Amino acid sequence: MAATPAYAQNLNTGATGTHGQVRLTAGFEPDPHSVTVNAGGAIEATRADEACNAGFIAQRPSYSVRYTSGEFPLFIYAQSEADTTLAVRTPGGDWVCDDDSGGSLNPLVSFQTPERGRYQIWVGRFGTEGETTPAVLSISEIGAPEQAVGGGAPDFSLEPAYGAVELAAGFIPDPHSVEIAAGGALDASQLGGTCVGWVAQAPDFRVNWTASETSQLPLTFHVTAETDTVLVINDAEGNWVCNDDTDGINPVVSFQGAASGQYDVWVGTYSQGDLQPSTLHVTEVYGMAGE
Repeated sequence: MAATPAYAQNLNTGATGTHGQVRLTAGFEPDPHSVTVNAGGAIEATRADEACNAGFIAQRPSYSVRYTSGEFPLFIYAQSEADTTLAVRTPGGDWVCDDDSGGSLNPLVSFQTPERGRYQIWVGRFGTEGETTPAVLSISEIGAPEQAVGGGAPDFSLEPAYGAVELAAGFIPDPHSVEIAAGGALDASQLGGTCVGWVAQAPDFRVNWTASETSQLPLTFHVTAETDTVLVINDAEGNWVCNDDTDGINPVVSFQGAASGQYDVWVGTYSQGDLQPSTLHVTEVYGMAGE
């Protein structure tokens, strides 16, 4: 048995991706195939290959793709508010790494004649060792869209960066709260109406809501933060609903008689800049008992 090279001993190239795996056959739909991952890690990417200038990556791959090739090229890219990177181990064992080829701070690697087999994908980031940040990893045969190079609009078809929850009228405990890094690189005013501020492309959070015919309580989304935050919500009927400063500098959006369905939520910042800590609260009792 051949000895493992010293520079690769801390990387588990045989493990299934931390955020899952998928089998894709040439011509797959939907295209792109996207998944939310935590970018970054504690290992310098140069341990994979001396020429792999991809910052810090984790021990296990972020995601594994078993690909059946055809006549199409293959594109792998990541989108995030942070400076993310890609380190991809091809089925043949070669390493392909990238930092900013996707434009702005987004990485992109492409294969014009992709091999058949398993692609092990690490989404890394530049910065402090061990720091991670949410990122959307996409695999495509049609190329990187405009969104991957710094443009685009909020997209409710993407997986939410901070997860999802199933809630029904009368849920306990109330409120349901989640910590979110507010902000992003997209101007929410492009959505029209009262939408302002800066948000990410992927939703921050998703609520799958089940209404009750007997409940008269509104479904309310409320953000608390030290900075001026905004709310952008795509509701169950496909409407964009936004708010800025209902509770001081904190935004609040309430739905009286909220319809059952999917509510995608973006927590943004009023001013463009760094991501800011915030807490999103989902509640039926806003304004009661000090909420």
